[in-house]
Amino acid sequence: MTETYPVEGGCDCRHLRYQLHAAPLIVHCCHCRWCQRESGASFALNALFEADRVTLLHGEPDLVDTPSDSGLGQRIARCPRCRVAVWSHYAGSGPLTRFVRVGTLDEPGRLPPDVHIFTASKQPWVVLPPGAPAFEEFYDTREQVWRADSLARWASLWPRVVAWRAEQGRPVA
Repeated sequence: MTETYPVEGGCDCRHLRYQLHAAPLIVHCCHCRWCQRESGASFALNALFEADRVTLLHGEPDLVDTPSDSGLGQRIARCPRCRVAVWSHYAGSGPLTRFVRVGTLDEPGRLPPDVHIFTASKQPWVVLPPGAPAFEEFYDTREQVWRADSLARWASLWPRVVAWRAEQGRPVA
């Protein structure tokens, strides 16, 4: 990605404002039924960042625990005033990563999806672009779809993820 950073985003009422300091590791367009239900739309568009590359500029989100298909749940960061979800922390990496809702960026068109996941449950009227990377469920390995620089950043983060999972009593695999 050759985009210029930082970029900013936030909720509708502007109580929560954040800044992104680097390109995302990956942008998932998730078509699973859970994301459809949680977003109230036909898919969710989430850009994955290391938490330390997302700076909260104003406000403090409410962290709302919600169920997930994995059974491990997720914590959704919502504005305490307008209730817009700005990012999630999923159980796999917890507070070390933020899955930023692309629609909350001031310029959401800057981050198109890198990959479509869980397309087996996508709405039949959603048409994916020709040649777009797509998986009926989730991809098997990051190497299948992540850029080399993202893989290197993930490798740097991984020891902290392992330590966090151990603290939580969660398996590493």
